[in-house]
Amino acid sequence: MKFVTLIFRLIVSFTFIFSGFVKLVDPLGSSYKFQEYFGSDVLNLEFLIPYALPFSILLIVAELLLGLMLLLGYLPKFTIWSLLVMILVFLFLTWYSAFYNKVLDCGCFGDAVKLSPWDTFYKNVVLFAFILVLLFGIKYIRPLISLSFAKWASFLFFVVFLYITYHVLVHLPIIDFRPYAIGKNIPEGMKQIGSDLPLIHDFYLENMEGDNLTDDVLAADKVMLVVTYNIDKSDRQGFSKIKEIADKASKSGYKVYLLTASLEADFLDIKDEFDLKFEMLFCDETTLKTIIRANPGIVTLQKGTVTGKWNWIDAEKVIKNLK
Repeated sequence: MKFVTLIFRLIVSFTFIFSGFVKLVDPLGSSYKFQEYFGSDVLNLEFLIPYALPFSILLIVAELLLGLMLLLGYLPKFTIWSLLVMILVFLFLTWYSAFYNKVLDCGCFGDAVKLSPWDTFYKNVVLFAFILVLLFGIKYIRPLISLSFAKWASFLFFVVFLYITYHVLVHLPIIDFRPYAIGKNIPEGMKQIGSDLPLIHDFYLENMEGDNLTDDVLAADKVMLVVTYNIDKSDRQGFSKIKEIADKASKSGYKVYLLTASLEADFLDIKDEFDLKFEMLFCDETTLKTIIRANPGIVTLQKGTVTGKWNWIDAEKVIKNLK
C-alpha cells in the first residue's frame, strides 16, 4: 500500500501541477472558458460572468498549490480532501459538458493539450479513483525532505504563482500554445489535414463594405493588426499609445488595420477621439480573443507569419521592434 500510495501521489501531483501551470501562463484563456460555462446555454449562471477572471485565477493557483503540496507532503489531510472536492467539481462539469454536448473543450490543460469532452471526463474519473486511494493511504504521505522545507517551499511557490499571474495579465502569456503564436504561419494553420478541422478555421476579415480582405492581409509583406475584440471593454487609454505606434508603423511601410467584433459606430467613435488613420476590419470575437490576450493588443505579420505580439502597455517595445 505504501508503494501504491507513492506512485499515485506522484501521478496526481504532477497532473495537477501540469494542469495548473499551462493555465497559469494564460489565465485569461481560462476566464474565457469559465464565461462559456456560466453562459445561459450551459449552466445559466450569467451573474457569475463578471467574476470569471478572479475565479479562474483562484482555481489555477489552487490547482498548482495543492499539486505542489501533495508532492512535498505538506498538510496531507487538507491537501487530499481539497483535491477530492476539486475533482468532484471537475467531474460534474466535464460530465455535463460531455453528456449535453455543451462545451466541446473544457480547457483543463489550457491550449497545451486538447481532449474531447468524454476523454476529459474519463481522465477525471481516473484521477478521482487515484485520490480515493490517497485518502485511504494518507498515513503514508510524509514530507519529502522535512516539514519546515515543505511549508516554506509551498509559501514561496505561492508568491511566485501570484507574480506570474500578475505579469501575464499586465503583458501577455509567457508561453503561447495557440496557433497564432509568434513564428506561426496563419495560412499554414488554415490548411485542412485529413477529416479534422484545421487549427485555424475561423480567421475571416471583412471591411465595412462587406469585402473579404483575408487573403490580402495574409499576403502583404508588412502588416500591423490592432486587435480589440470589444471596443467598449477595451482599455480606452491604450488607444493614445496605439495612435503613436500605428503612425510610426505606417511610416515604416506597414499596412495597419484594426480588427474588432464591435459595431462600426464604436470604431468611428475612437477613430475621431484619437485621430486614428487606419481601416477597421470585422472578425469573430472568439477568434480575436484567441489571437492575442490583450484588449487592445498589437500583432505584426509578414506574409501571414506572426512576427510579433504585444499588449498596448508595451508600446515602447513595439516601436523598438518596428523594421
